[in-house]
Amino acid sequence: MIEPYSFLSALRKAKIKFVTGVPDSLLKDICAYIDKKFSKKKHIIATNEGSAVGLAIGHYLATKKPALVYMQNSGLGNSINPTVSLADPKVYGIPIIFLIGWRGENLKNGRQINDEPQHLKQGKITLQQLKILGIPYKTIDCKTKNINFILLKLKKLALKRKGPVALVARKGTFLKFKTSKIDKMSNFISRENAINQIIIKLNKKVATISTTGMASRELFELRKFNKQSNGGDFLTIGGMGHANQIATGIALEKPQRKILCIDGDGSVLMHMGSLAVSAQCSNLTHIILNNESHDSVGGQPTKGGEINFIKIAKACGYKNAKIVTKSSEISRTVNKEINKKGSSLIVIKCRKGHRSNLDRPNQKLFKSKKKFMDFLTN
Repeated sequence: MIEPYSFLSALRKAKIKFVTGVPDSLLKDICAYIDKKFSKKKHIIATNEGSAVGLAIGHYLATKKPALVYMQNSGLGNSINPTVSLADPKVYGIPIIFLIGWRGENLKNGRQINDEPQHLKQGKITLQQLKILGIPYKTIDCKTKNINFILLKLKKLALKRKGPVALVARKGTFLKFKTSKIDKMSNFISRENAINQIIIKLNKKVATISTTGMASRELFELRKFNKQSNGGDFLTIGGMGHANQIATGIALEKPQRKILCIDGDGSVLMHMGSLAVSAQCSNLTHIILNNESHDSVGGQPTKGGEINFIKIAKACGYKNAKIVTKSSEISRTVNKEINKKGSSLIVIKCRKGHRSNLDRPNQKLFKSKKKFMDFLTN
């Protein structure tokens, strides 16, 4: 395995002084180490992968030096527009080094590494996408020993071709790194308990859309624990940042039904402009579980603690906006806001972390989709 120290040393030898990207569970240890060793202006956790490419382009224009942009392979889609229409050698010719976590990798024997459903397709097409984009790449894994040489060679290639290149990291590439950061959110309710308070007295006719990651897994588990039907739940297991627009699309077509979106701070920040659209739905209640972190992929910090979601919500047009910090107020507040006229946004402050025995939804996705669509019809 590659030690985080060794990778950072390779970055320095290659004179790569700016790193940005969106956290990924396969890269969480190297990202945590970079965050500890780089200054806040030299390591930026971007809101989405396209924005990270934009930051890298700006860095190169100002310094003539390529940046490192990290992401999960599912984030390639977000990065394509600025990569192809700006950074490509046939346009502005901006050298960038991508570091991509390869979720759902296809092995040489044709089998696929066991992963969550949302990574199955992406894992199969990751290398094909890079080939279509014309981005030269090098795969690295736990047996890679010459990371200095690989990174230097890739940087030279990026400068020579005047365009992006990529390092594709297989599962288990990096050694673990424990961060010693204190969790300032530790006094708040857990996300799972917050979700439980949201649904425990929720009207059975309310349609619930939950964001990707741990939130959807916890919602699925809680429905089983509480012996509640999950037919009215749509688990947005992939497509980070899009849960509220899925909820909005439903709300527009079902104006007589109350729609609830359980979202996360990292997810909302990824495509925050969409709030201006969701705010127009009078039957939508939008909840942001704000633990100020990308909890599902390693707990890296977001800007959730530095911005005022309430003021942003009101500016975007939400008729009602509230913040909840006490667990005893969650259930009452949610049910009160759902019954109000006009769109509502509720921010619930919670701590990061999840149960070690948290399971994954074991229900077939097509079956879940059918149950949810039948629920909306009935």
